[in-house]
Amino acid sequence: MKKFLVIQTAFIGDVILATAVVEKLKDYYPESRIDFLLRKGNESLLINNPHIEEVLIWDKKSKKYDNLKSLSRTVKHEQYDVVVNLHRFSSSGLITAFSGAKEKLGFKKNPLSFSFTKKIPHVIGDGTHEVQRNQQLIAHLTDNDAAKPRLYPSNQDYEKVSDYKSGKYVCMAPTSVWFTKQLPREQWVKLIDKMDDRTAVYLLGGPADAAACEAIKAASKHKKVENLSGKLSFLESAALMQTASMNYVNDSAPLHIASAVNAPVTAYFCSTIPAFGFTPLSDNATIVEVQERLDCRPCGLHGKKECPKGHFDCGYKIRI
Repeated sequence: MKKFLVIQTAFIGDVILATAVVEKLKDYYPESRIDFLLRKGNESLLINNPHIEEVLIWDKKSKKYDNLKSLSRTVKHEQYDVVVNLHRFSSSGLITAFSGAKEKLGFKKNPLSFSFTKKIPHVIGDGTHEVQRNQQLIAHLTDNDAAKPRLYPSNQDYEKVSDYKSGKYVCMAPTSVWFTKQLPREQWVKLIDKMDDRTAVYLLGGPADAAACEAIKAASKHKKVENLSGKLSFLESAALMQTASMNYVNDSAPLHIASAVNAPVTAYFCSTIPAFGFTPLSDNATIVEVQERLDCRPCGLHGKKECPKGHFDCGYKIRI
């Protein structure tokens, strides 16, 4: 029996996309044990995943480096056959380097990649999807075709959102950690007001997004808008999105939640571009971006806290 550890200690969307590696490994090695290492706060994404035996959690906010040392010792003690490191920074590189695993797989961008048994380039901008970039790390163990990411809402998750499904509805996730990744508030209001009066509109997000969603709701003329920010867990949101008529999202984590439950999705790309490789993977997926060519777009891989040019044309000039 092979024993695998998959490492992804970055953001929510990165963890969701990393589940494609879990799906692929389990398909090829059904008797294997697969563990997953992530940052504290993202562990609920992997609840109910039938392919993951144990979730190892790194608390980055409290005693970060003490916890890193402890976690490294735990990983070494587990004696993994293969460590698949999808994170490109030194912290995960240290865990991988001292893991004692027979195979240490990761990207060349990781500062500790010299210690890996296999390392490959991580090239952003050529149109290759992130799941395919990740797949290249395990291609020699499986094949060249990437699996799709997958989340597993429980029966309780579906029950929690069942009352919201009494009629036709759409979900909208209007916020992002990065200002230039999110469609402007006025654009969301315009989109909501175009919805049929009989269609319920559910605004999704975390507790920190509640005020922004409430402002969008208040500005809208639509009578069936409900702000669910902070009221649903990741998997409850996934359960609701799965059967929505459509999910409207930014280039952010809810896009990948939709992909992981094959939910219909319309994704708005403002300052970032689809060629970066983080596009939706649902069967029913639409990408919307500004039609005008802007010399300033993209202005960065992750977006920025404000438009460097002050006009934010990549958001305001998207046709709704």
